[in-house]
Amino acid sequence: MKISQILNVASMPIASVSYPKGPYRFIDREYMIIQYESDPDAIREQLPEPMEPDGSNTVLYEFIKMPDSSGFGDYTETGIVIPAKLDGQPVNFTSQMYLDIEPPISGGREIWGFPKKLANPVLEVAMDTLTGRLEYAGQPVAIATMAYKHENVLCRDTGNSLVCDPTNIVNKLSKTQVNLKLIPHVDGSLAIAQLVSYQLTNIHVKGAWESPARLHLIPHVNAPVADLPVKKVLGGTHFIADITLPYGEVAYDYLA
Repeated sequence: MKISQILNVASMPIASVSYPKGPYRFIDREYMIIQYESDPDAIREQLPEPMEPDGSNTVLYEFIKMPDSSGFGDYTETGIVIPAKLDGQPVNFTSQMYLDIEPPISGGREIWGFPKKLANPVLEVAMDTLTGRLEYAGQPVAIATMAYKHENVLCRDTGNSLVCDPTNIVNKLSKTQVNLKLIPHVDGSLAIAQLVSYQLTNIHVKGAWESPARLHLIPHVNAPVADLPVKKVLGGTHFIADITLPYGEVAYDYLA
């Protein structure tokens, strides 16, 4: 294999790449997001410098079902996102992520620094309830529930027509996201230590709903979502959208 061929490969292993080159398109990506109040000291502990808490003391617990993901396949993931500030600007920091197949674990960690680990998340409708459940190493770690499609926040019936405005959901999805990317050198020292930022693009929202919600987090040493304890659940949002995940950029380089 020639050097030019090696340098054009999208990912490892070279005999059968884990994922192709991006950007990556997601069709019918389904979200359940539970917003809750947590402990401000725990939030501060989870945010890497120079990021700062945004002062809201809130955390987002997310379940995302991705049935049609270019290059990655069909999978579900879940985890914790913390609203924060970087250089005074509002961002979302991805603190923990758990999902059920290998390609997006490899791609997510290697390209953007997503903190992904292999686990067993599920997002599904059971009777009148949208349910999310995470198991790690055979043990339950997170259980989330929402009333199914109680309040349509995307469209309203004027009597003559159905008026739909996706602006609020698009703004939520367009917010700058930040990950901590750490990749070791061959000698074990850090070869890459960065805050990586990115923004979702080409967003098409197909539906969005709100309802009361509940969230139960169970302590687990290898899936420590309960380290950000639930003080008060503020509500749940459920929406479905097509989005594109582009490449990101370095927002802060710890080794510079």
